[in-house]
Amino acid sequence: MYPILTDDQLAIQQAARDFAMAEIEPGATARDQAHEFPGGIIRQLGEMGFMGMMVPEAYGGAGLDTISYALALEQIAYADASVAVSMSVNNSVACAPILAFGTEAQKQKYLVPLASGKEIGGFMLTEPDAGSDAAAIKTRATPVEGGWVLNGSKAWITNGGVGKYFVTMAVTDPAQGKRGISSFVLDAAQPGFRAGKPEDKMGLRSSNTVMVSLEDAFVPQDALLGRPGEGLKVAFGGLDGGRIGIAAQALGIGQRALDESVKYAKTRKTFGRIIGEHQAIQTYLAEMEARVQAARLLTFKAAAMKDAGRTCTVEAATAKLFATEMGSWICDRAVQVFGGYGYSREYVVERLYRDVRVTTIYEGTSEIQRMVIARELMK
Repeated sequence: MYPILTDDQLAIQQAARDFAMAEIEPGATARDQAHEFPGGIIRQLGEMGFMGMMVPEAYGGAGLDTISYALALEQIAYADASVAVSMSVNNSVACAPILAFGTEAQKQKYLVPLASGKEIGGFMLTEPDAGSDAAAIKTRATPVEGGWVLNGSKAWITNGGVGKYFVTMAVTDPAQGKRGISSFVLDAAQPGFRAGKPEDKMGLRSSNTVMVSLEDAFVPQDALLGRPGEGLKVAFGGLDGGRIGIAAQALGIGQRALDESVKYAKTRKTFGRIIGEHQAIQTYLAEMEARVQAARLLTFKAAAMKDAGRTCTVEAATAKLFATEMGSWICDRAVQVFGGYGYSREYVVERLYRDVRVTTIYEGTSEIQRMVIARELMK
């Protein structure tokens, strides 16, 4: 059940679904087991316009709305959440800040290759000792002739070992505290950018996530994004859109877990009956359906508000909080419906259970979402 969609939005949803099930889903389990980054699929998504969905056509994007983005992302996550997270990061925290804060020259230089999928982007804020507390970052940007050199470490960087352009936060004026943080677009081809080995993660195992070390990594003067001291403004400026994207990812995973549970409940027999006839299983399935519908409405309400130009901080945080907690709950119950088979890698619900868990953590933990919602309510 979706809110009323336009013909164009329905066409985008269908195109994403068709591609996801034909090209992404068949190899998802093998990529997960091999930790194989889906580079070819990412390039195809770029050719289809899915890597820069809200970037104007003048900069190589598709020029679409947030609802279309959420629709497409849900379908990709339904097939393989590892592909969805690379798509999400490129759209929401690489392209979006450059579009919002970049100069015309920066948009032409960075957005055109990122939105077309010719290059992959990322976002470097989190550090080993600075996660939810973004103002605690220690990476330094020191002025040199023609630009800056960056020194420090960034943790949990999606696309860090495969991407080219990274929106990167660094301290330019320690005396100013959080107002002394600036934002740059860092080219990973620069000497001093060193990506570590891929993290051995619980889920999203074919998504590339690494630790990045910066050792005198040079960024030119024209790579400063926004004004000096606006780093956290740049970082947080796209959070509403990013939260909507994570909600859509969790929604796709949750819907897949529900669908797999329904299929299994129609075929698996115990005590002489299919398990879907047992009241306990029916209760699980009904609750799953209710939570999926609620999460979908919250997600698309936030997306519609964003498209209307309205402030949607509470709505986006609420969608992210509810959809990710919902996805985790549904995947847990899906494993329960499958019983012992749900604990086996032979069945997709095992992968869904692992993939969904991080959605309550990245781009703002559930605890942070609750703080955001409460703070806005108290204003």
